[in-house]
Amino acid sequence: MNQLRDHLLSRRTIPAAFLGAPGPGSDEIRTILQMSARVPDHGKLAPWRFIVYRSEDAVRIGERLVELWQAKDPSASDERLQQERERFSRAPQVIGVVSAPQTPHKIPVWEQELSAGAVCMTMLHAARAMGFSAQWLSEWFSFDDTAAAFLGCRADERFAGFIHIGTPTQDPVERPRPDLDAITTFWKD
Repeated sequence: MNQLRDHLLSRRTIPAAFLGAPGPGSDEIRTILQMSARVPDHGKLAPWRFIVYRSEDAVRIGERLVELWQAKDPSASDERLQQERERFSRAPQVIGVVSAPQTPHKIPVWEQELSAGAVCMTMLHAARAMGFSAQWLSEWFSFDDTAAAFLGCRADERFAGFIHIGTPTQDPVERPRPDLDAITTFWKD
C-alpha cells in the first residue's frame, strides 16, 4: 500500500504533447478500461462508456476538427489550425470517456456524472499502473454538438473528457497545490 500512497501523494500530469511512443497495445488498453470501470457506480448503471480512437484515425479526426474550427473562426491562424489538426496525434493513444446518464432514474444525474468523472481519474491511475502516463483533457470539441457527434457522442450524452496516454518524454513538473487549511473546515453544530 505504500506504493499507492506514494503515487497519490506525488501524482502529476505530463502534458499530452510530451507523451510519446510506445503507447498501450490492445491488451493493455483493455486492462486500462477494466480498471477504469471499477469506480463507484450507484445503482450499477455504468452511466458512461468508452470510445477508443486508433492512432491511424488521428489525421482524419484532425482534418475534420480543422473544418469545424474554421466554421467557428474563418480567420483562424495557421498555428491555430495546426493545433486542431494535431489534437488526436499528440499522444499515441486517446480514449474518450462519455457521460451517458440513464434518465429517468432514481439515481440523480449528478451522481451519474460524478461516476463518469471518477472513470476519468481512475483511467489516469490505470495508465500509470500499466507503465504509461496520461493527461485528462476536455477541449472545445467536448462541448460542441457537431464535433462531439463526429467523435461518437450521442444526443443524450456528453464527453467527460479525453484521456491521452503514452510514454513520458520529459519528467513531470510540480505545480503549486491548494493550501489544505484554506480549503478544509470541520463541521460543527
